[in-house]
Amino acid sequence: MNDLFAKELEIRKVICDKAIHAFQVYGYEQLQTPVLEQLSLFARSAGENSDIVSKEMYSLEDRDGTLLCMRPEGTAGAVRALVDSGYFNQDPEVKAFYIEPMFRRERPQKGRLREFTQIGAEYFGVPTPEADIEFLAMIYDWLSSLPIGPIELVINSLGESSERQHYLDALQVFYTPLQEKLCSDCQRRLTKNVLRLLDCKEPKCIALAENSPQLSKYLGETSLTHFETVQQGLRNLFIPFRVSNNLVRGLDYYTRTVFEFVSHSGLGAQNTIAGGGRYDGLVEELGGLKVPAIGMAAGLERLVILLEEQGYQPELKRPVCTLVYADEPGQKKAFELLMAGRRQGLYLDMDPKNRSVKSQMRRADRKQSQFAVVLGENEVLSGTAQLKSLADGNSQPMELTALLVELKNCDR
Repeated sequence: MNDLFAKELEIRKVICDKAIHAFQVYGYEQLQTPVLEQLSLFARSAGENSDIVSKEMYSLEDRDGTLLCMRPEGTAGAVRALVDSGYFNQDPEVKAFYIEPMFRRERPQKGRLREFTQIGAEYFGVPTPEADIEFLAMIYDWLSSLPIGPIELVINSLGESSERQHYLDALQVFYTPLQEKLCSDCQRRLTKNVLRLLDCKEPKCIALAENSPQLSKYLGETSLTHFETVQQGLRNLFIPFRVSNNLVRGLDYYTRTVFEFVSHSGLGAQNTIAGGGRYDGLVEELGGLKVPAIGMAAGLERLVILLEEQGYQPELKRPVCTLVYADEPGQKKAFELLMAGRRQGLYLDMDPKNRSVKSQMRRADRKQSQFAVVLGENEVLSGTAQLKSLADGNSQPMELTALLVELKNCDR
């Protein structure tokens, strides 16, 4: 949980603005849900044996005994909101996005905090591979617009739940004799959520997973055709990708297409910057109609790190002009211009401490003001002053009545 200041906030704004632009171009509308949700919502959606539910949630008991939690992810809350509001009864095809804080009691590490901001999008109502292709293209367009270095799309298919069950049985047979070679987390997952063994980042577990059964061999013809169509669609759009049979994602509700966008520019093992997949049964599971969907989430903090490591410098807003005063008449005129300019949308600055002209000019330099104008009794009486560029030191005479117009032209 970090404090945030101007520079990082400006970087975050750049990332979010580009996300909003990309989402809206594809027809998405913004959604906002409460921070507090019923804990049972995530037990039903993410799965009781998922890491999120079993050890990462901040939970509390309300006075009436209801178990609540601070939301650990955005998809379940978005689905609940749309089900509760009756959105799907009007039209099951819904495109929604959100940019919200989430909370998980994880071990803090680079790009992973206990309070973090998730940029998410959900596309409901269309089960076709073409919907997957469009969705992946939208995320690719957004991430490609950011100066974060090269990114890679990794995809896989988890098939239908019935197909996946045969695969889970095969994984149990494969891993049970190897139990002592697994990390402690994977030893626990072996009996509760064996699919997550493929998602482990421990080197010894990664090595074992390389020889595990391949999920693709357990998929039916419909799932295989769906996945092949997605791949061909990505090729047609010139979106580079690779298939990873060990990509499973961490939540129980995924079906068919799953994906991650990864960076190789400095995040180390935590190099996934966006991920998600298709979840065709979740809406019905949470009390709604049978509505197919595909969704994604991206960690804003990891994207900030990538921009910073690529040397990105945000353009912080600087005063277009500092109004410097030499005496009381100059101070009154400076304040008059200050307020008039601000009401016209100009970022003007003025020292509030009645300091010397020299001190006020130092303030203008420190704030990287574009111009400065010194006002005293003579300037007020004559109606003119010298407008000085602090970049090159050049000055030009300026009618005070025209000063704000000139500054607006310079501020474009």
